[in-house]
Amino acid sequence: MGVSEPIIYRHFANKRELYLACLEWAWLSFREALDAKIDELGDEHAVTAVGQASREFHASGGIKPVTLWIQALTEAGEDEEIRSFLRRQLREVHDYIAAAVRRAQAAGGVPQDRDADAEAWTFVGTSLLISFADRLGGLLGPDDFKAIAAQRLRWLTVTE
Repeated sequence: MGVSEPIIYRHFANKRELYLACLEWAWLSFREALDAKIDELGDEHAVTAVGQASREFHASGGIKPVTLWIQALTEAGEDEEIRSFLRRQLREVHDYIAAAVRRAQAAGGVPQDRDADAEAWTFVGTSLLISFADRLGGLLGPDDFKAIAAQRLRWLTVTE
């Protein structure tokens, strides 16, 4: 980054604080991408927007919050502060996605019988699956994720 260690420690008391700031920044960057896509497509298509923004953000090559969550999970076993932070952030992500599903429901884009909270956790779980696939290589490819996304969208938006 071109910044000396003393400069970093002028802003952060320790590596943990720096790491938590990175986690926060990654989520806020991702959330901005989600907000922009929802604004572009509208509340009725909020679920589609979340999927599109997620794929675009993932493909952008930037730091992904889900990658940091996987790393934080390892540390969380022995560090209560990281564990607490990760719980809070994952709950925040869940609440954001659940609110997007509810906005889509209110606008008529998602049937009312879909459980927004359950769908939000499914989104978080799928995000973790993407990170697993990235790290392991060859587990799932782009076509697999397109199929998963298509089925999730079909389930969320089609009344049968």
